[in-house]
Amino acid sequence: MKLKKTKKELQQPQILNLDDDFSLIKRFIEGDEYTFNTLVQRHKEKVRNIIYLTLGNHDMVDDIAQEVFLTVYKNLGSFRFESQFTTWLYRITVNKCKDQLRKMKIRSIFTPIKESEEELGYTSSPENSDVREIVQKAIAKLPEKLRVPLLLKDIEGLSYQEIAESVQCEIGTVKSRIFRAREGLRNMLKPYQEELM
Repeated sequence: MKLKKTKKELQQPQILNLDDDFSLIKRFIEGDEYTFNTLVQRHKEKVRNIIYLTLGNHDMVDDIAQEVFLTVYKNLGSFRFESQFTTWLYRITVNKCKDQLRKMKIRSIFTPIKESEEELGYTSSPENSDVREIVQKAIAKLPEKLRVPLLLKDIEGLSYQEIAESVQCEIGTVKSRIFRAREGLRNMLKPYQEELM
């Protein structure tokens, strides 16, 4: 009798805490595929932000986000519950962005320099750019290994530990890269100081 009650209780929908990704993942692993949609809805905007800020290209955001969540869907059964789900999700997102940047770099070898600069928007004059555009372009010019930790820290608000796990390096390295990224950004934005005030 007690066993039947437990089975019945398991089938009842549970009210989940907003931070309770582990419960959703466990339910997904147990066969409740609808919980995956809840995970996607809960985290898609952060994933999209990371992609956009890393690549600086609106057109790629949805495609890369779809790749990220497809990878998550395929591998969620092997999630080990050793770190936060978001850490694992952001690592996948960062890796997908790195793959895309590699592809873009290969393509740029075969593209004339002037044409590729126009596509990236570097030819627009600072007078016509708003503050957000100026900052986004400066961030886009940072090397990838500096840009990604900076975005995860300053835009997404991750801890140094979470960033270290996401980009797979030591905390000291993360801190150093964020410091160097901020310094680089500060130097690039000096000419626009009046516009940024």
